[in-house]
Amino acid sequence: MDTIVLEGATHKKAGPGSVPGVPAPPVKRPKAKKAKKAVVFFEVEILDAKTKDKLCFLDKVEPNATIGDIKCMFHKSHPQWYAARQSIRLDPKGKSLKDEDVLQHLPVGTTATFYFRDLGAQISWVTVFLTEYGGPLLLYLMFYFRVPFIYAPKYDFTTSKHWVVHLACMCHSFHYLKRLLETLFVHRFSHGTMPLRNIFKNCTYYWGFAAWMAYYINHPLYTPPTIYGEQQVRIALIIFLFCQVGNFSIHIALRNLRPPGSKTRKIPYPTKNPFTWIFLLVSCPNYTYELGSWFGFTLMTQCLPVAFFTAVGFIQMTVWAKGKHRSYLKEFRDYPPLRSPILPFVL
Repeated sequence: MDTIVLEGATHKKAGPGSVPGVPAPPVKRPKAKKAKKAVVFFEVEILDAKTKDKLCFLDKVEPNATIGDIKCMFHKSHPQWYAARQSIRLDPKGKSLKDEDVLQHLPVGTTATFYFRDLGAQISWVTVFLTEYGGPLLLYLMFYFRVPFIYAPKYDFTTSKHWVVHLACMCHSFHYLKRLLETLFVHRFSHGTMPLRNIFKNCTYYWGFAAWMAYYINHPLYTPPTIYGEQQVRIALIIFLFCQVGNFSIHIALRNLRPPGSKTRKIPYPTKNPFTWIFLLVSCPNYTYELGSWFGFTLMTQCLPVAFFTAVGFIQMTVWAKGKHRSYLKEFRDYPPLRSPILPFVL
């Protein structure tokens, strides 16, 4: 009798399609959907840095938008100012924000105010370098081959009797051919463009000095070094070639620090290449080797215009090296303290 009652109770609890005596599987309850977080959009107004006039108002800007995205939005309303021409700042006299800066990570509220400054017409760095370096190469060769209207007509298309003149032409041409090839195949630029007006200043510097040096070195009355003669020229050639290889090695090391298409910055360290070991003592060894190359060229030619060009270049490269050294110290807390900007333990 008890058995019949139990069997009846079991059949009542079992659902349709169930096996008698086997408990029914647990019923799965649907998971409650998580409520989506509300996205807080930003309102961005862009003012002219000089006049403080409102130039653009952007509504419903996503918080993860970058300054580069904002520049593209601004360009749509003002087509004359493409992204590379824009400088977006938090303060009218402050520094330009980076394109990769994210809106929500900047010290602004949901209604953000930025200031715009026009950087002027831009030109790509590749075009700049090809123009800067191609000019000196061609100008020097014009003086070397003594094309008409440079020297007296009787010297047109003649060659110098001094072997150091031919050596100097080969070294000068090698230097600028190396620079052109590095521009095309080695360098990776953190900034894609520079103001167009700067190219005229840079070309005046490079082209003018190249013509000045070439005029005197290839002049029919030029006299080679006489105090130490061939020994001085050979030592100068060794210095020049050593520094050229060192400069190229540093450029390769710096290129390998930055993956293609990336703007990330890292601390440069020595590699297995002995020419890079100078990184232990110098922040910008590419300038150190560049200075050494022109010192060797000055010693080789013993020409005053070359010495003046080397001195001016040293001053300019020192300014660049000090600026880069300061940015390294500011950006990296663990930056090696023994390094100097351009000359070990000196400068």
